[in-house]
Amino acid sequence: MILASAALMLTAPLPAQAVELVMIERDGCAYCDRWNAEIAPIYPKTPEGAFAPLRRLDVKERPDDIEFASRPVLTPTFVLVDEGRELMRIEGYGGDDLFWSMLSVILRDYTEFDVDAQIETTPDTDHTDATPTQ
Repeated sequence: MILASAALMLTAPLPAQAVELVMIERDGCAYCDRWNAEIAPIYPKTPEGAFAPLRRLDVKERPDDIEFASRPVLTPTFVLVDEGRELMRIEGYGGDDLFWSMLSVILRDYTEFDVDAQIETTPDTDHTDATPTQ
């Protein structure tokens, strides 16, 4: 009985965070791969990542716990979600500077994100670590 309960817990969908950044991606997406190389390693260590943790979905997935404004088609698409409802999205990936700028704007405009408060509680907040050395 305990194993059955544990198995159910592992397969049940996780409830949506209050605020999360949902990345819509697909296999073979070159821009998704580029985001994964340039941003993914640092994102959870940033104030933005602490405030809006990343959740990944394949473009074919249709989760019951997110109400999208429209069906995401382009990959990558980054959807800012609050309590299961889309607030705003970033479609595509045009490099790390553009991504951080756009994310900062939508967090500022659509949430209670306070970068100063987040910096006090988040180590390693320097976005420059996201750019790979050549």
